[in-house]
Amino acid sequence: MFFREPTEDDGSEMFRIVKESKVLDVNSSYSYLMWSKYFNKTSIIAQCEKEEVIGFVSGFLQPESPNTLFIWQVAVDEKHRGKGLATKLIDQLLRQLEEENVRFLEATVTPTNIPSSKLFKGIAKKRETNCAIFECFSEDQFPDPSHEAELTYRIGPLK
Repeated sequence: MFFREPTEDDGSEMFRIVKESKVLDVNSSYSYLMWSKYFNKTSIIAQCEKEEVIGFVSGFLQPESPNTLFIWQVAVDEKHRGKGLATKLIDQLLRQLEEENVRFLEATVTPTNIPSSKLFKGIAKKRETNCAIFECFSEDQFPDPSHEAELTYRIGPLK
């Protein structure tokens, strides 16, 4: 397994992994093509030797706070879950962005997404830093009445 920046050719695999997860919000296939082409410097792919994409993290540096990496999605192929790959992807992405002086990591997580909650709390614990949790979007803000609130997990300062 190895890690690398995504290319526009990875968008379809990113879309596949999210769609097959059955737990993540599936965005349009176009959005994954755009993400892998235009946000590739702040995203990362995990790939097997067989040239199979097995996971990714998509993120961006916040325009108003360029020292904050916002993680949009973390997705790991079902066969590779439970092995710490999501943590490895985020750690590798932070190493990839060392020159950007990232001091904080943010992501939004729904209250029922226990695996993601554990992931981000675990990253904060591993890095011996804070993990503040607060509401980002309330249920009422979503046009889809079945969407849960989204809580922001803010980790940092990173060392």
